[in-house]
Amino acid sequence: MELTPIQKEILTALINLYRTRKQAIKGEDIAEIIQRNPGTVRNQMQSLKALGLVEGVPGPKGGYKATGATYRALSLSEMDKETNVPIRRNDEIIENATASEISFTTVRHPDLCNATVHVIGDIRKFDVGDSILIGPTPVNKLVIRGSVIGRDDTQNSILFVIQEMISLPKKPVKNYIRENPITIPATATIQEASRILVKNNIHGAPVKDKDGIVGIVTLTDVGKTLAEGKTSLKIKDIMTKEIISVDGEMPLYEVVKVFNKERVGRLMIRVNGELVGLISKTDILSRLAFY
Repeated sequence: MELTPIQKEILTALINLYRTRKQAIKGEDIAEIIQRNPGTVRNQMQSLKALGLVEGVPGPKGGYKATGATYRALSLSEMDKETNVPIRRNDEIIENATASEISFTTVRHPDLCNATVHVIGDIRKFDVGDSILIGPTPVNKLVIRGSVIGRDDTQNSILFVIQEMISLPKKPVKNYIRENPITIPATATIQEASRILVKNNIHGAPVKDKDGIVGIVTLTDVGKTLAEGKTSLKIKDIMTKEIISVDGEMPLYEVVKVFNKERVGRLMIRVNGELVGLISKTDILSRLAFY
């Protein structure tokens, strides 16, 4: 079905408003969104009703609703239940907007990779040069960051240059820890702990006593203690006792959120309620290094 640009704008605005309000939409509200005269919108609605793309709802709370044919005409999938794929403009999330489809427009260029994102929601705030961040997507946890180079209001699409693209692993975090993690005895001296960390080329490790894991110690903790001249202290005296942990079944992409929320460099992993290991930001980065 060949629609005119203004018809596409009207239908896109109708769908976007209905997603937010869940009720019939008045022509005046659509006119305000697309910055057109209300009379123009009403005239176009008659044609769209004749095409079976909208239906009128009478009464004080009446207006217009899209039909299933509307989604097909705009190449959108109509879903009873959908997962929101967030979109950010200059690091601020666009409310009531979701990425519907992402298409790559160039992949063979040695230096550039462009893409188009079809959006359900308002894109009129986006301008050339704005940063855009899309994702994570529900299945592959894909996150794409780029810079806007164009906008098509009739298609409700944004063209952008891809600057970063990554797919966050979905496997449980317990799959990424060592089966026999390096631990440091709670009664170890500063020198003994230093040797363990340096020998294993790690920056931090769980601290263990007869009751299990009781804390975490890092090279930073050791260096600070040595700088203060407190060489006689034991590791149990300088370790971090407040352990932040996550369940071993938590997907790795969710663990990334915990790192950002807690502002820490390491997290302990629990399996069946027992602390069994440690994962660091460096461990995650190594998992994301494809080359």
